[in-house]
This record gives sequence, C-alpha cells and structure tokens, in this order.
Amino acid sequence: MSEDKAKTIETKAEGVMDEGVGRLKDAAGGLTGNVGMQAEGKVDQLSGMARQEFADLYEEGESKVERAVTFVRERPLFSLGIAAALGTIIGLIFLPRRKG
Repeated sequence: MSEDKAKTIETKAEGVMDEGVGRLKDAAGGLTGNVGMQAEGKVDQLSGMARQEFADLYEEGESKVERAVTFVRERPLFSLGIAAALGTIIGLIFLPRRKG
C-alpha cells in the first residue's frame, strides 16, 4: 500500500472518529441541557464530515492526475498539440492587440 493511500485512509478514519465523537457530545448535551457541549458536538461532526470529504476529493484528484499522466505518456505529440493550441488561445485572449 502506498504512503499516500495509507494517509488517505488514516484521514478518513480520523473523520469518522471526529463525527462519532461529535454525535455523542451532541446527544449528551441534548440530554443534560448543556448547549455548549451540544454546539461543540455539532462542530466536531462537521469537522469529521469535512475530513472525510477532503480524503475523498484527494483520492479523486489523484486518480485524475494519474489518468492525465498516462494519456501524455501514450500520446506525447497529441498532448503537445493540445498544449500549443491552448497556449495560443490563452495568448489571444489575454495579450493586448496592437492597433495599427
């Protein structure tokens, strides 16, 4: 297992833990009438969900980069043509034109 994959799994696990602890704090705060603990629980839940989403987005982005690298390796001339065309279009859009 690669180091990045292990880190992603660790981040997801931490997110699940944070979300679970947040749910417990929220429930305990609700039962005892402690609004502060309840609010802290909601924050922990959101933090946990955000960590999980970040890990998912990282995995998704990583796979897209791998596909792009594979495409460039398999079709280097075509990739160079695409880059040249995009560079020309961006240049035409952003560089000022001379009035002659």
